[in-house]
Formats: sequence, C-alpha cells, structure tokens
Amino acid sequence: MLLSNEKRNYVFSLGLFFSVALLPVAAASITPAFAETIDNQVNLDALPSYKQDADLIKHTFETQLYTLPAFKMGHYGLRMYRQTQDSKYQAAVWADMARVASRLNEFATEVHTPEQIKAYSDERMANYDKHKDERSLLRYNETIDQKEYPYLGIDLLGSMARTNEYGLKHREDEKLRQIIRRYDFKEFATDKGLIRAWAAQLANQVYWLKQLGEQDVVAEFTQAFRETYPDSEDEQLSDQQFMNKVYGMTHIIFAAAEYYQHSVNEADFQWIYDYYRKNADMILERSKEDVLAEVGINFLLAGLDDDPVVEKMRKAIQQSINREAGMVPAVDGTTNLKDGEHRNVLAIMLLDWQGVKAVPTIQGEPKMFSNLPYGLVPQ
Repeated sequence: MLLSNEKRNYVFSLGLFFSVALLPVAAASITPAFAETIDNQVNLDALPSYKQDADLIKHTFETQLYTLPAFKMGHYGLRMYRQTQDSKYQAAVWADMARVASRLNEFATEVHTPEQIKAYSDERMANYDKHKDERSLLRYNETIDQKEYPYLGIDLLGSMARTNEYGLKHREDEKLRQIIRRYDFKEFATDKGLIRAWAAQLANQVYWLKQLGEQDVVAEFTQAFRETYPDSEDEQLSDQQFMNKVYGMTHIIFAAAEYYQHSVNEADFQWIYDYYRKNADMILERSKEDVLAEVGINFLLAGLDDDPVVEKMRKAIQQSINREAGMVPAVDGTTNLKDGEHRNVLAIMLLDWQGVKAVPTIQGEPKMFSNLPYGLVPQ
C-alpha cells in the first residue's frame, strides 16, 4: 500500500532528524564579515557591499539550516558546497543523498509497473492544490491527462540525475532506466500546454535525460519552447506566464551547466542572453526575486560578470532585502525560512559568486561518501 506524499515525507524527515540531529549547526557564530555588515547597517551613511549582504543572508539560514525539511536543507547545502567546498555543508549534502536514495528505493521496489505508476500518479494529482493560484491551476489542468509526467520527469529523472552528479547510481539502476525507456519524452517536452505549466522543470528534465545517456530531446524542447513563447507576444502574457517564460530560459542554462558545476558558452545560448539584455527592465518590473537572481547567475555562468544586467539584478536583490529578518522576503513581505530558501540561496550566489566547480563526487572526495545511504552505489 503506497504512502501518501505527506506521510512519506514525515517518515523520511523523522529518520533524517535522528541522522543529523547531533551534527553541528553550520556557521552558528557571527563571522567578521557579518559583524561588519551589522556595523554598516547602524551607520546609515555606509551601504553594505554585495558580499556583506550575502553574509547577512547566510547567517540567517545557516544558524537554522538543520531545522529545514530534507529537500530544502539539501538544496541549500549542495549549492553552497559547490560554491565554497566548505566541509560544514557536508551533512546537508548527505541529507540530499539520503532523500534521493529513499525515493529511488521506493520506485525500484514499489512503483515500477504501469499499474503502480498510475496509482502513484493518481495519488499525487489528488493531493495537488489546484485552487492555490494561477500557476497551480494551470499545472493541474495540463497534467491531469498526462499523469506519468510528474512521476517520470519530476520524481524519477530528478533523483537519478542527482545521484549521477555525485558519481553514484542506484543498485537497481538498469531497472529504473527500463522505466524511462517505456516513454517517448519528446511527447512531454514538446507539449505546449506542459511548457506553459512546467517550463523550468522541462528544461531540467531534457538535460537530465541527456546527462544520463538516455533520450536527447534538448533541441526539440528548445524549439517548442520558443514557439510557445514568441517574443512578439510578451505584452499579451500574464505576469505569471511571463515569469514562466523567463524562468524556463534561466533553467535551460542552469541545466546545461549541470547546476553551477560547469561554465557555459554565451554563443551557444545567444538568443537567451540577447533577450535578457533587450528586456532587462521588463524582467525587473514583472518578475519575482527568484527569477531576477537566476537571470544574473546565468550571466555569471558564462563568465559575463561585468555585464550591466548583472549589476541591475544585484541592485534589485540588494534593495529587496529585509534587513531586520536578514533575508529576501516573499512578494507579500513574509519571511518564512522554509518558503524563502530557494530565493535566498540564489541571492547569496548572485551577490557573492564563487565560480563553478564539479563537486562533490565519490571519485574526487571519497571520504565524503564513506557512509552511503542504502541503495546507492558507485557508478
């Protein structure tokens, strides 16, 4: 009998709590840079540097990092480890490995036949809050008749790609690959309705498929994406759909860089960078801070640190910081730590970029992988 997502997450989080509860909380002490930030805030004539504001946000999150759910903890820790290679993030990286191992274990043992996948997908969609907002309703309506998509694209491919990045695979890797091969992912990647609902996620998934050595539909997705969102129709898009378009663009570059592990060549994505430069002011006006930070980081991934768009995005992020809360708040002003993790780790990277690094891997840092979660093995 399949557990609901809520129960599954509770069981996993409970086990993870006992795994990391005794580990030291990262960066609990105030760093000199953070202390300097505080001093500068007292002195109203001094404007904090971008790095000082990055340190302010880091302090907020890293004093409470291990109170976050496993997914959020791993999302933050993996990105900061790739930026800094600081060992204080290793526990969060292990939590991320444990999360993907748990999901792949479940799929290999309980959710692999067409009937099981259908039941899993029905349960997933039944729990979807289609009444929350425009995006949620769109995702529900576009996915309800393609229920294999969340299982295959979001859950299975995402977990397999992450283990691959670590230099690992699941012990039943071939069984999981056979599931992928039942489907022609081109049907999902070129569906304009799905693109309007899941542009960024589809961008990730077509690159993950290619990364895993399976189907390569990157070109087909890119063409379908551009046909779905022609630049001439930007003015007719709702703000939500405009952001979905820009968000999809940012994730094409993120996925090509395997998430801050490799640089990209501007010429390979010239249409995206040209669009950013031409429409920077409209992006600033119509997008949330998450998207603004991602646009700026796209330039940094191409080595375009001095591009004027980067400075525009950095200024916008800096000006949005709630200094009392020590973080970039949501659009409605709320400063919930869990809900704000995504936008704030992006803000940190944009404000204090440390370059790309293909880490961590079991081949390069074997000691970090000496205690693998059950189900994961070296490639």
